[in-house]
Amino acid sequence: MHACRRFVANRSFFRRDLLSTTSALAVIGFALAAGGATPATALTLQPTTQAQAQDTRAAVVRPASGQRFASATRAKDKEKAAKDATADLLAKAKDPYNIIISIDRQQLTLYSGEQVIARSSVSTGTPGHPTPQGVFSIIQKDRWHHSNIYGNAPMYYMQRITWSGVAMHEGVVPNHPASHGCIRLPGSFARQLWGLTKLGARVIVARAPLSPEPIEHSRLFKFTPKPEAPADTDPAQSVPTSSNEAKAAFAMQATDQPAATTPNPAAPQAPKPAEAVRPLKPGPIAVFISRKEGKLFVRKGFEPVFDVPVTFEQPDQPLGTHVFTALSFKDDNQTLHWMVVNVPTSMAVPAKRTEKAKKGTKPAPVEVSAPRQETAAGALDRVNIPQEAMDRVGELMSPGASLVISDKGLGGETGKGTDFIVLTR
Repeated sequence: MHACRRFVANRSFFRRDLLSTTSALAVIGFALAAGGATPATALTLQPTTQAQAQDTRAAVVRPASGQRFASATRAKDKEKAAKDATADLLAKAKDPYNIIISIDRQQLTLYSGEQVIARSSVSTGTPGHPTPQGVFSIIQKDRWHHSNIYGNAPMYYMQRITWSGVAMHEGVVPNHPASHGCIRLPGSFARQLWGLTKLGARVIVARAPLSPEPIEHSRLFKFTPKPEAPADTDPAQSVPTSSNEAKAAFAMQATDQPAATTPNPAAPQAPKPAEAVRPLKPGPIAVFISRKEGKLFVRKGFEPVFDVPVTFEQPDQPLGTHVFTALSFKDDNQTLHWMVVNVPTSMAVPAKRTEKAKKGTKPAPVEVSAPRQETAAGALDRVNIPQEAMDRVGELMSPGASLVISDKGLGGETGKGTDFIVLTR
């Protein structure tokens, strides 16, 4: 029995000694890894009890764990600060907005006037399903949208830019093109953008990043209020002539009528039935001048208002594509502050087959830049608009109105319930 007790006691001693030795080795390893202590210095930290050994092990583990926790906390704080800054800018943003998407950078930039409000990474279409390039606007919004093309896939916070199936929406953003043509947005940004924009907000898609610039030009539209027609005070004076014979004929015609139907000059006369005029939809107007069509088109509230022929100086030379936006009135309440985005045009041309090319091989098309484009001011200089059309547009002009000048025509995407959609690629 005594021998057994001595064995157990010795065994406990060996365990404590082994624990102390292990802890000391751990401390030595930590000190050597830190590079700031010698083995002799580390040995002085050797624990003498099991409780001290546990404390030492905890002391060894805590710095690494604390560093990881601090690093994660700093990352979360940085992300939260960035989100708060974006939310603050979005709260201060004002119409009109321009959303510009760069396919090369896989980036969306939101402008309020000329000021950058927010940027976000995006994922556009793959080469087999490319995102169309050009000038668009938001034509539909759906908070809980599901695709009717791709197996009812969720596309929350959807903002449609074409009726053929292209939209901005929440989705996976792997920092490279990955969609079937839509523009995927990170979840938090998709929610913020969806809550900010309205129908009609401008969306421009191009390969390179673009930015709006201020512009002043005498041919940009101004607000010209329609003059009020003077009220008629006398039937005779309402005759569109100053001839005394015409006035006498009017008076004689009135006295020659039967008594039952003779109009009483003192009594109010019923107005003649006027031709019915369809009321215009609310919202700013959009003007599109097409060199291909040779016309000026006007829309308001996604519905056509009128169109007129226009002419161009040097009609065989390209104009490019330029998107003008009216920001606000100047002090005279008629002239407007304008900005412009110059949208480059690119086109794919088939590569020529060389004699050395193997039979059955098809050369890949090469994308080349269009001929040198006109500047925005130069494009305005070359457009000749009839004065009557200028007056009609001026009567409808207001902040938020837009003007697009382009070599392109009305594409198939422009239709019922859309603004002007101009495809540049």
